[in-house]
Amino acid sequence: MEDPLGRDVGDQDLSGNPLEEQGYQLTGKHSAVKVCYWTAKALGEGRHCYKGQFYGIESHRCLQMSPSIDACNLHCRFCWRYQGWEYDETLPEFDDPSTLLSKSIEAQRKLLSGFGGDPRVDRARWEESREPRHVAISLTGEPTFYPKLSEFLRLCHERGITTFLVTNGTNPDGLRALDPLPTQLYCSITAPNAEIFRRLTLPAREDAWDRILESLRILKDLKTRRVIRHTLVRGWNLGWEEQYAELDRLAAPDFIEPKGYVYMGRSRQRLSRDHVPTHEEVRQFGTRLANLLGYPVVDEAPDSKVLLLCRDPSVRWLPGLAPALDGPLPTLGEPLPVLSR
Repeated sequence: MEDPLGRDVGDQDLSGNPLEEQGYQLTGKHSAVKVCYWTAKALGEGRHCYKGQFYGIESHRCLQMSPSIDACNLHCRFCWRYQGWEYDETLPEFDDPSTLLSKSIEAQRKLLSGFGGDPRVDRARWEESREPRHVAISLTGEPTFYPKLSEFLRLCHERGITTFLVTNGTNPDGLRALDPLPTQLYCSITAPNAEIFRRLTLPAREDAWDRILESLRILKDLKTRRVIRHTLVRGWNLGWEEQYAELDRLAAPDFIEPKGYVYMGRSRQRLSRDHVPTHEEVRQFGTRLANLLGYPVVDEAPDSKVLLLCRDPSVRWLPGLAPALDGPLPTLGEPLPVLSR
């Protein structure tokens, strides 16, 4: 297969590609790996991302990847990724899942190789990082457009690797087709209603909002850990808690993560620093949402401007990872009142 410049992209060439400047390592026809900020922090400083704090994953053993860098049907203003989508909802050619997994691990090892010589990095921790035990399937693009996603999930699970899959919710048929399901399934609900969704995410399909509502109803019955994430942008979608609550009730998720927009990457060409909410604004939103839904607020990560609401706090931790952090867990600030269910 050749790209528009006539280059062979069986293994993609990053030369001059905006993805290169953002630290992506392309791993085949349509996939990429990028070392997460928190993976580097876990190696160099022993700090963990909020997913470690909230659920127990080990950030230094987390591989962040996308199986569909060129396939997405939204152009979200707050997205920090490069948005040079070529195919919207299809991948004309795609790698087999075993190749995708092996190349992703190979790319992660290459990207982390320099940490092995850093005196600040514990050698044993670095060695562990070379054998990922968690894959975050998000990064860029819409992962459910990869036709072999179910097989990729199965291969990960067979190797003892947990999987967090993040979808924008516009591909309900893709959700129905998942077998097996990921360890934890995220659905991003980034607007309280159709009009704000249209203006904020610039969807390629006119029926994208209806498809999201369909996905929420599907999500309710899926037998895995289910999360709704609300990415909050001041001046765009922050507020409307009652409308968000109605949407959340359609899915009845196990967890809800209200999370503040971060001014970084390509989003700086579309938004300004004024659109970044404070953690206190996110906290107020999350508290009001918790009161409406009866979900306890069980944790928060101010560095990431995110709260964790749980339907049942007893199932918060991933099996066998309760918790995987060094030292005591951080505590909440002032008590956050919630109504009983």
